[in-house]
Amino acid sequence: MYGEWPEAEKAEKLARGAALKWASGVFYRPDKLEGLGHYRSREAQRNSSIQSRLKSTVQSHLEGVSAGLEQLRSAAGDVRSVRRDLCAVRWHLLGSAEGFQRLALLRAVVMEHAQLAAVVRALPQLSSVPELLAQSLRLLHGQQLLEAHAGLMALERLREDITSQLHGSSSLPSDQALAVVESFFAGLQELSDALAQQLWRIVGGGVRLVREDPALFVSAVRIIEREESMDDALLLGPHAHRFPTPGRPKAWRQRFYQVMQETIAAAHFKAAHVDVKGPGLRRHLATLQSDILVELRVVKDLMVQCCPPHYDILSICTRMYHQGLSDHLQDILSRDLDKQEIFLLLSWVLHVYQGPEMMGHPDLLPEVDVSTLGPLLSPEVVEQMERKYVGKVKASVTEWMRRTLEVEFKEWFREEEPEMDHLGFFQSALPVIVMQMLDENIRVASLVTDSLQQKVYAMAMDELEAFLISLREALGECGKEHQKDRSTPKHYISYLLALLNNNMALSSSISTLHPGSASRAKPAEIPSSLQTALDRAQKKACRLLLEELLLDLQPLYVQLPSRKWLSGAQLVNSMCEVLDKYMRDFSHVRNPVFTFLLAESEHLVMNHYVRALMEKKVVCRSAEERTQLSTRLLQDASQLRELFHNLGLAESEQTLEVIFALQELICLQDPALLSLEVLGFMTRYPDISDEHVSILLDLRGDVSKEVRNVVLEMMAQNPQSLPENYQPIFSNILVPAPELPFCLRKSKCA
Repeated sequence: MYGEWPEAEKAEKLARGAALKWASGVFYRPDKLEGLGHYRSREAQRNSSIQSRLKSTVQSHLEGVSAGLEQLRSAAGDVRSVRRDLCAVRWHLLGSAEGFQRLALLRAVVMEHAQLAAVVRALPQLSSVPELLAQSLRLLHGQQLLEAHAGLMALERLREDITSQLHGSSSLPSDQALAVVESFFAGLQELSDALAQQLWRIVGGGVRLVREDPALFVSAVRIIEREESMDDALLLGPHAHRFPTPGRPKAWRQRFYQVMQETIAAAHFKAAHVDVKGPGLRRHLATLQSDILVELRVVKDLMVQCCPPHYDILSICTRMYHQGLSDHLQDILSRDLDKQEIFLLLSWVLHVYQGPEMMGHPDLLPEVDVSTLGPLLSPEVVEQMERKYVGKVKASVTEWMRRTLEVEFKEWFREEEPEMDHLGFFQSALPVIVMQMLDENIRVASLVTDSLQQKVYAMAMDELEAFLISLREALGECGKEHQKDRSTPKHYISYLLALLNNNMALSSSISTLHPGSASRAKPAEIPSSLQTALDRAQKKACRLLLEELLLDLQPLYVQLPSRKWLSGAQLVNSMCEVLDKYMRDFSHVRNPVFTFLLAESEHLVMNHYVRALMEKKVVCRSAEERTQLSTRLLQDASQLRELFHNLGLAESEQTLEVIFALQELICLQDPALLSLEVLGFMTRYPDISDEHVSILLDLRGDVSKEVRNVVLEMMAQNPQSLPENYQPIFSNILVPAPELPFCLRKSKCA
């Protein structure tokens, strides 16, 4: 039995397991076994109760199954009876088919009789059709629109009744019958078209009529609503799609909106001759602003009262103006506009249109809300126009800066010095003009959008950088021309100093151009590339000034060293006079450039002084000459150091100390100590090379080959590394190439 019912076997095992678990829990102590009989009797009663309930349930199910089987047997018998009856009916119908076909002729005669009867009943009305058409036309010409439309509706109902009667039979009417009806009512379509034309003229002048003659406009709207009701009845009524009605649906409400839109477009947005150049565009936008505001006021205050609420005429008209204006502006923007015209359009679209002067006017709020209609110009179009505007401004700025630079360099060749400020610094109007022009363009752009202001600011930084590059290139060309003829320009140095002051003025003013600079706690940083251009322009001007100084010092350096130089201080006095003259000129430039020029001038004097010593034009022939050379070096260095100190350059910042160090190397009496002296010199000036030391040893004139070898070997054994921030001294001083010994032809060199 369990093989046939595995579920029963599983259930019995689970029951036995549960019983064992329960019994082990109850009889786990010997004293509990006394209640075993009680538990046995209780469980027996429970089993008998469960068995009785199971038997009752099974019995009730068996009785239900028996009743169901009986009902199925009865239903099967009924189905067989119905099948026999249907077969009998089918045979009877097949036998009567020929009789039904003989009735078709009678049916056609009956249908024709019904149609003729309908025509006879409609003859009195049909005879009045021409008169009704003529009367409706007279009413229409007399502006009696409602009466004319009532006549039109009566004629249409008559035509529909006749057509309905023709379609009333089971068979369709002949094309000839329908053509007769259509030809008889041919004037009806002409009347409908004439009424429609009159309505559209009224709707087109609706804004004017609601102020002058609102009754006429209201009549037109009522007629349109009647026609919409008839269209709805035709399409949605109980007789919908029964047969086509000529001229239906008319959809006059949709045509009403279309005429409104066409009228608005023709009145404001379709003028092909609109002047969009300069003042013409400003006038056109002002006209649009005033006209649209006036017409929307009329729609809000008057036309809304003349139209049913479901027309939502104010929102519809607002959308029409918005869309028409958007398309019109797109057309204008497609033309070649200059920067003023683009600015005017963007400012008008982004500020005037939605502002209180137009769509945000108190007379229109809160019913008119153009923010729900989307932007007048898409963000992509605005972005495109902003880029186009920046391109136009960039071209204008580039050309303007080119001309400004030409004018600036033409002034260099004047006979007068550049103007001075109240502190005596040379200057010109260049930085003021450049900054005013850039600042004006950035401020104008801020009146449109922040993004446009950022774009113009970035463009201004790029153009200022390009201007500084052009300025530096022009400086180079001017410097080349001046070297050819130092008499032109006459005030070359003064204008270079003015240019340096201008460069500093530009550098200090650039941060004010940054958008939002007024609200910043500290100035905005200058773009790195622009700062580089400023620095390079400044270095170029400073280099030209130092080259000019060197040109005046060069004739003096040619005489150094020489016997004449050793004999007196006339040479260094002349150098001090030249330096003093130039420093007086340099005092017309602001700090920190003046300090930079002063330090660079001192370094230049030292460099060329030491370079002249390295030329080996003099070799000491005795101890007296070495003493004389040492004394000359000491006096020259002291005089130059005092000069620069008096000019404002601290001794700690001077490089003339190298001349004092050279003087100590020359005045050393014992050549055997040169290796120690040179080692100390190398420690202070680690960029000195063995070639430099060799020349200095030659200059002494008393250094033997052995001592020279010891010194050079010591230098090789103690290489020096350049410390951080070390200012090179000897690296910039080239050692002259040694002279080759003279050789006779076809013999070896000694």
